[in-house]
Amino acid sequence: MDEFSQGVYLLHAQILKVLANPKRLMILDCLHSGEMSVGELAERLGLPQANVSQHLAALRAQLVVGTRREGNTVRYSLSDPRIVQACDIFHQFLADRMRSSQALANRFPEFRPLREEGLMGRRNAGGAR
Repeated sequence: MDEFSQGVYLLHAQILKVLANPKRLMILDCLHSGEMSVGELAERLGLPQANVSQHLAALRAQLVVGTRREGNTVRYSLSDPRIVQACDIFHQFLADRMRSSQALANRFPEFRPLREEGLMGRRNAGGAR
């Protein structure tokens, strides 16, 4: 594999790592409708401004979001709207997968799809170790 391809895979992994947080995905979803300040994002998401600011710093470090100063306010926006399209495709994939898992669970009672409690819930019930 050539050096360029390796670099693309490395960058891909870094972007996926920074996106591996539900709050950051929600931030991207908000920014899809247009640029916003930390305060506006915090209010819309119901999160403390300090937390939103930390998430934005992580997204900015990977160039997922950009900034523009407007007086004393920093406005955040998506660096490239295609990132939301990629997230939407993955979201649809996961939703389809969850529906399939639920359909299997309905058809075969012994099949239990992982839910929010995940493996820890099964571990506590004596399932997965």
